[in-house]
Amino acid sequence: MSLSKLNPHRSHLIDTKSDAFITSKNHLTDLTLDRNRLHDFDFLTLGLTLTLVALGILTIYSTTYNPEAGGWLTAYCRRQITWFSIAMIAGGGLLVFHYNYLYQAAYPLYGFGLLLLLAVEVAGSNHMGATRWLSIGGMNVQPSEFAKLSVILALARYLSDRRLPPPYNLKELLTPAVIVALPSILILKQPDLGTAMLIILISGVVIFIAGITKGTIITIALSALTTAFAGWHFLHDYQRQRVLTFINPENDPLGSGYHIAQSKIAIGAGKLFGKGFLKGTQNTLHFLPEQHTDFIFAAYAEQWGFLGTMFLLALYFTFLFRALHIAMEAKDSFGSYLASGIAAIFFWQVTINIGMVSGLLPVVGIPLPLFSYGGTSMLTSLVLISILLNIHYRRKA
Repeated sequence: MSLSKLNPHRSHLIDTKSDAFITSKNHLTDLTLDRNRLHDFDFLTLGLTLTLVALGILTIYSTTYNPEAGGWLTAYCRRQITWFSIAMIAGGGLLVFHYNYLYQAAYPLYGFGLLLLLAVEVAGSNHMGATRWLSIGGMNVQPSEFAKLSVILALARYLSDRRLPPPYNLKELLTPAVIVALPSILILKQPDLGTAMLIILISGVVIFIAGITKGTIITIALSALTTAFAGWHFLHDYQRQRVLTFINPENDPLGSGYHIAQSKIAIGAGKLFGKGFLKGTQNTLHFLPEQHTDFIFAAYAEQWGFLGTMFLLALYFTFLFRALHIAMEAKDSFGSYLASGIAAIFFWQVTINIGMVSGLLPVVGIPLPLFSYGGTSMLTSLVLISILLNIHYRRKA
């Protein structure tokens, strides 16, 4: 598959220098939002985003509610709303400028992302045996979230600069492999297997869309299988246990299989219509671990049932459809690769999180985007969506 199939009306060989990548005075009208062109703004994607965030905050409230504490908002809700407000300001600021500024900033941002990951190694804060956070201004920031964006930016620029027509072979994919490998290795050392795998999967989607030979696909698949078997010996004990629990969760229902067992009970207890807001037994009695973060989908399913779950999945499906549509309509290859990468980020996060809490995938600690509690995740997600809106708005510019 190549970019020309994703966007058949545009050739892969684009003159990036004449394609507004280097902005001149003649493009100033292209750098600000024009009130006369509001009909070009993607209000559907914005509406889907706000709906998902609102449902997420409502669910965070229900999972952290304590009737004895008083007050109409929990501390987690207040912090999530604060991060959402910060993210909206950051995203709104990004909309003002043409997204092709990100083309020029792609490599510097990638380097900055690597520096943040190195800073975690030196001065990161430890939580539950993992060193993944930096304390900045009293707030914990997770640099691996930013790494997802920086890697996609670097890949989009590199692939859009290529003058050789696709499909590419292994030799031509050496540089993209290095771009992906450097942050992945640093994230694995934290250790954070889930995010490292996520970055590899996201990057694989972008590279596949760019176009690779069949022989390369077979070679990569065989290499991945070999690495998976060999990598078993390098996993931490708790990571191995998660895989074994996935294979047989009933083997230790009160130990390593407790999370999955309680999550399945919560999802099943919702039945068709759910138990109602603040009425989930698994939720209110705190049988469900990490119910406001990684396992928030199970808490939502218990309260709103099968119908509510289908509504949530429909929101995510529509959002992903819009993201792919934006990728196909982008006016240049950089925008297409970037939008495709953003769509891949949301697709894999939603798939892995829901598969994880449903017992279909091993537990790897991937949050549900726009839904789970987490400031850095919220900020990164809204910045990514802002870039999507930017690409869509300027598709005709």
